[in-house]
Amino acid sequence: MEDDRKNKSRREFLKFGLTAGAASLVGISGASVAGKPDRNEKKKSGRKVKVLTPEGKLVEVDESQLRPAEIEEPVGIEEAREGLPNRKFVMAIDLAKCKNARKCVDACQEGHYLPRDHEWMKVQLLQDSEYTHPYWFPKPCFHCDQPLCVSVCPVGATFKRNDGIVLVDNQRCIGCKFCMTGCPYSARVFHWKESEVEQPDVEYSPETNVPSQEGTVGKCVFCADKLRNGELPRCVTACPMGVIYFGDLIEDAVTNGTETVRFSELIEERAGYRYLEELGTHPTVYYLPTVNRMFPVESGFDGLEEDIYNRYEKFIHPRLKKK
Repeated sequence: MEDDRKNKSRREFLKFGLTAGAASLVGISGASVAGKPDRNEKKKSGRKVKVLTPEGKLVEVDESQLRPAEIEEPVGIEEAREGLPNRKFVMAIDLAKCKNARKCVDACQEGHYLPRDHEWMKVQLLQDSEYTHPYWFPKPCFHCDQPLCVSVCPVGATFKRNDGIVLVDNQRCIGCKFCMTGCPYSARVFHWKESEVEQPDVEYSPETNVPSQEGTVGKCVFCADKLRNGELPRCVTACPMGVIYFGDLIEDAVTNGTETVRFSELIEERAGYRYLEELGTHPTVYYLPTVNRMFPVESGFDGLEEDIYNRYEKFIHPRLKKK
């Protein structure tokens, strides 16, 4: 009976259309992947280069098989305000699996052309009380059902779509920072200066918040552009631990890219909760407690660059600090 329910959930989610991305490498033709000859395939150079697949695997390919990736044009401002019909997006984050690998942060930064110190997805180190153990806490925007940021924006730059996603239109944003003050989760960041990261030459869309604009606010967008193409958010597919589940509340299905489960069962069985739910904002991001954690919290400091390590140092218990 249990297997039947899980299979049904998986089928529903596949029908929903959120997938972990294309299966082929960027730059390798579909004919080549399928094992068929490609008339336009260049003669192999014999020089191998390492590339990442959309699933995050490092592979070697012949240099002749690479070509620049095409940048998809995002939808315009008006269409971005519409949202996807009959959808209510939801996220669940399994704190027991997180080891601060920071791949979710990197994927978000790269996908939205954000400078290093301008993070939409943050991984914080939390400790609930003096006698409890610290844990890693990935924190995107919570895309609240009662978003204070929307209610305080004087120009309608911040808005909530019918699919639950909260976005910012930087063409309307006047940089007053009322939304930053109104957000109790500190999920927003301000573009104090023109980004040093080269921006793509595409039409601006609130679904990507690209190109960014000096003097405006940015934040996690749940990768709304990916969702429109039936793909999962970048943070979900980038996480090597399967920490982040994403899906549709209406379909009652979420996936971390490899495992698909019923959202309601996941929350009930794992005692899921919403961060600072008492504030009445009704976040659409849920957390699963750190029960039977897979990694010691100390492992999250391994390999951190000095400036990132320093962010956590004042919160680190003395016995966890670097020797």
